[in-house]
Amino acid sequence: MNLRANVYGGVYKLAQEALATYEAARADVARFLGAASPQEIVFTYGTTSSLNLLAQSFGERLREGDEIVLSILEHHSNILPWRTLARRRRANIRVLPMTADGRLDLAQLRELVTSRCRIIALTHCSNVTGALTDTAPIVAAARAVGAVVVLDGAQRAPHGPLDVRNLGIDFYAFSGHKTFGPTGIGVLWGRGGILKEMPPFMVGGQMIQRVSPESVEFADPPRRFEAGTPPIGAAVGLGAAIRWMERLDWDAVAEHERRLTGRLLDALANFKRIRVVGPVTTQQRRGVVSFTVSGMSSEDVCRRLDTYGLALRHGHHCAQPLMLALGIEGTARASLAPYTTEEDIDHLVAGVAEITQSA
Repeated sequence: MNLRANVYGGVYKLAQEALATYEAARADVARFLGAASPQEIVFTYGTTSSLNLLAQSFGERLREGDEIVLSILEHHSNILPWRTLARRRRANIRVLPMTADGRLDLAQLRELVTSRCRIIALTHCSNVTGALTDTAPIVAAARAVGAVVVLDGAQRAPHGPLDVRNLGIDFYAFSGHKTFGPTGIGVLWGRGGILKEMPPFMVGGQMIQRVSPESVEFADPPRRFEAGTPPIGAAVGLGAAIRWMERLDWDAVAEHERRLTGRLLDALANFKRIRVVGPVTTQQRRGVVSFTVSGMSSEDVCRRLDTYGLALRHGHHCAQPLMLALGIEGTARASLAPYTTEEDIDHLVAGVAEITQSA
C-alpha cells in the first residue's frame, strides 16, 4: 500500500485514500474498545501522551481544593500528569493503597472518595503486579460524587477487545506498541459528550473550523485534539494490529495465558531466593510476573538471563512509589503474550535456576 500523503485538506486521490485508511484505523480502534462512535477515538503518541492530554484539557475544570484519587500501583505516566495538574489548580491528590498481594485496596474507597473528588485515575492492570482492577466499585464510588473515572489500559489492552461502555468509565488510554502495533501511536477514548466540552490540549493546524485575526473556532472532537500532522502511518499500523487481534480466539488465548502464568508462578515458588511481587495465583491477574532474587539486583538478574536468550525488563518499571512501598529497588519482569509457549516458560525457569545456584 503506497499512501504517502497527508490527511485532511487534500482533494487529490492519494490524499483521499490516505485519509480513508487513517479514518478506517480509527473505526478499528472504536470497534475494539466498544466505543459508541469512531469520533470518540483520539489518536495520540502513546499512553503517556493520552494521559497528559486529558490532564491538561479536562483538568481545566478543576478548582482549588478539588481532589484526584490515584493509587500506589500507578505507572509514572498516570501519576505525574495528575500531580502537575494538582499543583497548577491547587487540587489535592489522594492515594489508594494496595493489599498484601499487590491489588488495589478497594476497601479504602469510601474513605478516599469524598464529595470533593473530581477524577479517579487508576490502572486497569498493573504493569508490575499484573493485578486486574475491579472497576465496578470504583465507578459506583465516582458516580456517587459526580467524579469521572480514567483507566490506564496500557497493560490490559493487549489481552483482547474491551467494552468501555459496559465498564461504565469515562476515559481509557492505551499504546499501540503494547497491542502488537508500531511505536509512536496511542489512543485516548472519551465519552462523546465529555469530549465536546473539553478545550484542546495543543493548537495549530488541522484542528480548527475557522480562524480570524480576532477569534478562533475549534473543530469537533476528535480533530480538536489532533493538532498538526497526526501519526498517520503508526495509526494505520495500529489498525492492522487490531484487526489481527480480532481474529484471535480470546477465550483460548486467556486460558493459554492462565496456564502459562500458573506454570511460571508455581515454578518460581520453589526457589527460596525468589520473591514474586503481586498475586501468586492466576485469579484476576494477567501474565505480567515480576520477581526479585535475594542478593542480586534486578539489573544483574536480567543481564544474566540475557545470556540464556531471555529478554526480561528490570528496574522500577516507572512505578517508583510502588517500589518504595514494597521496600525494594526494582524487579525483573517477565511478560507473557499469545505467542509465548510452554517451552519459553521452562527455558526461563531453567535460566533462573542457573543464576540462583551460581550467584
